[in-house]
Formats: sequence, structure tokens, C-alpha cells
Amino acid sequence: RSDPSIQQHNSLPCLPPRRKKPASTPRARRPRIRTAKPASRELLLLTSMAATQGASDVLSIDKVDFLKLQNGSDIRGVAIAGVEGEPVNLTELVAEAIAAAFAAWLLNKKKADGLRRLRISVGHDSRISAHKLQNAITHGITAAGHDVLQFGLASTPAMFNSTLTKDAINHCPADGGIMITASHLPYNRNGFKFFTSDGGLNKTDIKDILERASRVYEESAHCGKQEQTGVVTHVDYMSIYASDLVQAVLKSAGNKEKPLEGLHIVVDAGNGAGGFFVDKVLKPLGAVTDGSQFLEPDGLFPNHIPNPEDKAAMEAITQAVLNNKADLGIIFDTDVDRSAAVDSSGRELNRNRLIALMSAIVLEEHPGTTVVTDSVTSDGLTAFIEKKLGGKHHRFKRGYKNVIDEAIRLNSTGEESHLAMETSGHGALKENHWLDDGAYMMVKLLNKLAGARTLNPNIGSKVLTDLVEGLEEAAVTVEIRLKIDQNHADLKGGSFRDYGESILKHLESVISKDPNLNKAPKNHEGVRVSGYGGWFLLRLSLHDPVLPLNIEAQSKNDAMKLGLAVLAAASEFSALDTTALNKFLQQ
Repeated sequence: RSDPSIQQHNSLPCLPPRRKKPASTPRARRPRIRTAKPASRELLLLTSMAATQGASDVLSIDKVDFLKLQNGSDIRGVAIAGVEGEPVNLTELVAEAIAAAFAAWLLNKKKADGLRRLRISVGHDSRISAHKLQNAITHGITAAGHDVLQFGLASTPAMFNSTLTKDAINHCPADGGIMITASHLPYNRNGFKFFTSDGGLNKTDIKDILERASRVYEESAHCGKQEQTGVVTHVDYMSIYASDLVQAVLKSAGNKEKPLEGLHIVVDAGNGAGGFFVDKVLKPLGAVTDGSQFLEPDGLFPNHIPNPEDKAAMEAITQAVLNNKADLGIIFDTDVDRSAAVDSSGRELNRNRLIALMSAIVLEEHPGTTVVTDSVTSDGLTAFIEKKLGGKHHRFKRGYKNVIDEAIRLNSTGEESHLAMETSGHGALKENHWLDDGAYMMVKLLNKLAGARTLNPNIGSKVLTDLVEGLEEAAVTVEIRLKIDQNHADLKGGSFRDYGESILKHLESVISKDPNLNKAPKNHEGVRVSGYGGWFLLRLSLHDPVLPLNIEAQSKNDAMKLGLAVLAAASEFSALDTTALNKFLQQ
């Protein structure tokens, strides 16, 4: 809910602008405690932005559309100049406003008055804009009178965990956490993810925070400089977080010392934040880690995109496994909320295979449970979960937060679910507070290995590979993105979403008349159709004017038949660019 006091902020007084000080005037000391009676919480928010502008009488700020920074349940923007057509919109001033707004939102959520002093953790991945945004976020919070725990290089899951950890020495738990990251996006991008002890924020929360931030930003030009009153504490939280992961593996191995001793595991961190996993998790467990690569943080990502879905990234970790004759390979995305693996033979354990593997592990622990996935998972995965493992497959929408929230909803209705996963590599478990944690997911695999090695010290990753035996996989798997031209006359001034929905409705009508095709009886996103020994799904992108088309079939010929069915229906919509589909059909 929005705070009424913020909605009426224009009626509140603003601090008078300060005069420029002579150059010789010493800088005022920053108080480390708040005054007993601050003017108002709103006043603190409206003036926090002025602090970085030195002695300027009035700030000069550009107009910013804050709501355009929303990316579902995250904030994303351009933080570094230099890429043509991508102007910077995530500036330090914008970041300060967002941080101050999050603090106000958090106070409101906790139903605390203006005297309550929050403790907010701040971490970042390896992006080159990370430090300047960390400083801006820190200032936005401390100028509003709250304390900051700076974690430095950290993972997204660790930021959530910091709101749960009970460790007075390290000032935990935090009231909230902010992760500075843009996942696997290019080097010039950055963004923020927010957490409380309830988990990640949802779309409505992000919209609320951005609306608050816009007001803070606009009013900051008229406010004087406010001194920083919050306290900044540097905490090595990643060591705390990693220690918990180590303890989880030790517990699964009956507290045997170094349960992974003799096992050769290589890690590819993609120059993101995942390098800690080698020294702080695998080595203490006894694993050999020679051949691990790209562990050093480098925000230009010089080796490959840190993305478990990226072909070059998976080829890199596969080659590392084979070159080093390793038992297992592990790869993380930039901020370690996604991961994938490679077995000793070089077989990739990602996408449907990783979901199948995690399902096998979870269903051993919780027989009959429901596994929630995104909409593009295969028919073979459904058969594997339901027929071989005895579980239930609940296919839902794309978007990791959608999948997680659906699993939580199912549990609230009495349907037990312990695993929610996307083909992208996001995986969340009920036992881990429904947090999508790439490192924890790999720990679940290590638990399986450690437990098996207590019985057979010579066993390797085959114990994992054997768990996915029987998973039917398509010979042809393709995703084709069909773009909607928003300026085309065929839209008749309407939105791309309305146009996309009309395409899907027409496709349903065409499919209903084709005896070779069958629309899925239960589907939560787009149009999913089976036929010719395979299936396709055409859906509307969550954020962009694009209709992604996923096709899986046992042969190229069958895949083309499915593609032709889509093309026949789509050809009536001239604003839809079918070039990519035509190219696939002509290959």
C-alpha cells in the first residue's frame, strides 16, 4: 500500500537551499546518530538527493520516467554510456532516489514510525558500474537516516539470506536487502533487486517504490543539502553464506569430514560473482578444483556471457570438464541465482534435464509432490515427472517469480509443492524459503554425490546422470522470436499486447479446424499445441513486442510442419515480422 503521507508530500515544507560556501570552509562533520526529533520522514526522503551535489544552490536534474525502469519484479536500466541508442537512465541521482524510496517503503511495510532506524544490506555483482551505484544507494539510505551493511561483491541469494541470518556480531538480520545486478545483460546495464525476510518484492511493490522515487527525485532540486546520518558497516557476509552451504553438504554426508575428497569439480563463474564457490564451498569439502575458470570478477565479461542458457557459456564449461577429466562441471550466471551442470562425459545438465534431475532428487525426499515449471518445458519432462517419478507436473507461466508464486499458491490451497523451476536455470525450493538460489541448487547435487560417496568412495557424477535416465528428449528444439512492429498501420493505434492477443486468438481458431493438431486442454500462457510427434507454444512476451515461438519435435520435418501451421495463421497479420520463422522453414 502507498503511504498517504508520501502521496501528500507537496503540502510538506522543503528545506531551504543552502548558499554556496567559500572554498576554505571546512566540510561539516557527519553525525552518526539521528536527532531526537527529525523534521519528518518525508522531509528526509525529499532532501537525501541533494547531498552529492556539493554546495549548489539548486540541483540541475533531468526528467526521468522512473516507471520505465521496472522490469517485472526487478529494476533495470542503462548505467554506462557508450552504446549507441542506449542513453544512460540509471544515474547515481536516480539510484539515490530509489534507495530512499525503498527505505520509506520498508518503514511503511514494517509499520514503523519515522524514528525507527532501519538496517539495509547492500551488495553487488561484478559490473563496472557497481561501485558508483553502491555508493549512491548507500547515500540514499544513510541520508534518510538509516544504516547500511555493505557486503561488496555478493550473490543475489546471499542478499535475501541476510534478512534471515541471526548474527548480532555481523549486524544481521537486515531489515531489507538490495542487490545491484542486471543478471546476464550487457556490461552497460545494471539494476536492483530488493528483499525482505518474506522474499523478493513483487511487481506491485516495485511500482510503488518507483513512484515514490520519482517524487523524491523531482523535489530534490528544491531542497538543501542534508548530512548523512546513517552508519555504514562493512560485513564479509559471503563467508557466512558460504559456511551455511558447506554445513548443508556435511549434514547430508553424516558429518563426514571432507565428503567430496577425491572428487574433481570445475567451476565457471563467467567473471561474475560466483567465484566464491571454489574457495569457500568446494575446497573446504575436499573437492579438487583444478581447471576452474573465469573466477575473477570482470564486469566486461571478456570470456563469455555468464548465462547457463547461452550456448557459448555451456560449451566453455563442457570443454573445461573434458580437458581436465573432471567428474562434474558447475556454471553460474552473473549474480548466482541461476546455475547448470555438466557431467563427466560432457553431457549438459541444464534446461529440461536440470529440472528432471532436481525433480528426481526432490521427489525422493517428498514423494508425490507437485513440480511447478514455466510454460516452455517439454512433454517429455511431464511424462518423466508423472510416469517415472510419480509426481505431478504443473506447467505455468514464464518468469521465475510467476513460477515461484504459483508454487506458494498451490501450497496455500493444500496441494503440496516443494520445487519451482524455470528452464532458464532459476530454481527455488520450499526448504530454502522459496528463494531462487543457483548455489543452493548445486549444493543439492553435491548432497546427492556426498551421500552416495559414503557408500562408494569411487562414484562420480554418474549417480546424477542415472537420475535422469528415461527422460525423453526431442531431436529438434528451437525458439523463434516473432516481432511486432508497433508503428505499423495494422495496429490501428492499439497496443502491441492487444495485437498479440488477437494473433493468439486467431491461431486457436485455425488449430481447432486441423485434425492433426490438438490444443493443450490445460495451459496458463499462450497457445500450446501438440501434433506430428511434437509440440509448439506461441506466447506473448512478458515485456516486449515479441511473440516467442517454441517448437520441439523428433525430426526437422515434423518441426517444420508445426512451424508451417503457425505461419499459416500468422500470415494474416502484416505487423508481425515472420522473417525468423521463414528462415527456419527454408533451412
